[in-house]
Amino acid sequence: MTFKLMKLASQSQLSSWLPSIHPQVWILAIGRFFSEVGTGFTLFYAPIFFVNEVGLSATSVGVALACASISGIFGRIVGGSLADSRDWGRRRTLLLATAISAIASLVFAATNNFTILVIGNLINGLGIGFYWPAVEAIVADASEIENRRETFAISRLADNLGLAIGITLAGFLIAIIGSYRWLFMIDAISFLVFFGIIYVGVSDTKAQEIDQEKTQYFASWMAVFRDRRFLVYIAANIFFTIYISQIHSILPLYFKNFVIESTDRGFAETTISRLFAWHLVVAIICQLPVTSALKRCSHTLALTVSGILWAVGFGLIWVSGTATSHNMVWAALALGVFAFAISSYTPSAASLVTELAPENQRGVYFSINALCWAVGYSIGHPLGGWALDQPRIIADRFWLCFSLSVALAVVILQYLNRILANESAK
Repeated sequence: MTFKLMKLASQSQLSSWLPSIHPQVWILAIGRFFSEVGTGFTLFYAPIFFVNEVGLSATSVGVALACASISGIFGRIVGGSLADSRDWGRRRTLLLATAISAIASLVFAATNNFTILVIGNLINGLGIGFYWPAVEAIVADASEIENRRETFAISRLADNLGLAIGITLAGFLIAIIGSYRWLFMIDAISFLVFFGIIYVGVSDTKAQEIDQEKTQYFASWMAVFRDRRFLVYIAANIFFTIYISQIHSILPLYFKNFVIESTDRGFAETTISRLFAWHLVVAIICQLPVTSALKRCSHTLALTVSGILWAVGFGLIWVSGTATSHNMVWAALALGVFAFAISSYTPSAASLVTELAPENQRGVYFSINALCWAVGYSIGHPLGGWALDQPRIIADRFWLCFSLSVALAVVILQYLNRILANESAK
């Protein structure tokens, strides 16, 4: 009886806000789903391909991946301004981003040396840089205060669902054809599908409506850098982006080359595929319930909860690499915890940025928020690659260092909470 009442209450709660989600968000979510299916084919397998197939070192792959952050910084700065521009707008910026990303996937498919890998990452970083400020601004424009976290959660749910399907299919495809290059071709096709959905179904949101309020680009950027609340948030957010970078690039390689299952070799590609599919399935299942549960909490508290979960997850990764048995179980537990950490992080972080940003500067605010990812990945990729090129004891203890670093992120979040509380009390 209790379970039925809880189920009915949950369904009632969902039905109360799902109909109020803007149709544009649903169309964009469909496009993001198809795009992430393609990304799932490459996201966790790219480092394995470049190290074990192309023959590059883990450090050089980490450096090449970090190059995406260099062009990504430029893309995010320009993309944020373009997204706020009446003459260009969110939609055109998003179309440009998907076209560039499709080209990058084709370059990755042709990669056979370090130079081409760097070129591919520079192009990819530019596409990502244009993408995030525009897509987040569209979602923010289409959301209302009462359902903002749920609106961003829907977008993340579409991302995770696409990734889960892509990763699962990629593992089977590699097992059948034994070629990683086809994965990048499929990724390019998925971006073209996303391009078509945007072109047909997405219109510009508020970039044109707020032209009377728009400021000069330079003045707009300077105003952001005077926002102390936002700068404190950025300092904490960089920690989270560094953590996420380890899941997307370093952790698959650690599982492949360091974590021993039942033989002297690391996990097979199919095992890695199942692990990350499990990670995304958990994220899909828990995304809306976690968002609903944390809705009663402040954004800073929700981010603190996420930080604690990251610390636990990294500790479990260390156990998975050092335990003498049941390594796959420990790895699965870690990835399950990471799923909860990401589910509690992404909607709250995006909602906080939306609330801090003036409506006519959302593109710029989300541009700087996206720069956190560029900075985090430029730190996380080379750092993780370096750790995996060191003796095993360093590669294993690397994850414990991440667990300890969460304490600093939590301190910053508590400082931000104090600032926001003082402002609301005035």
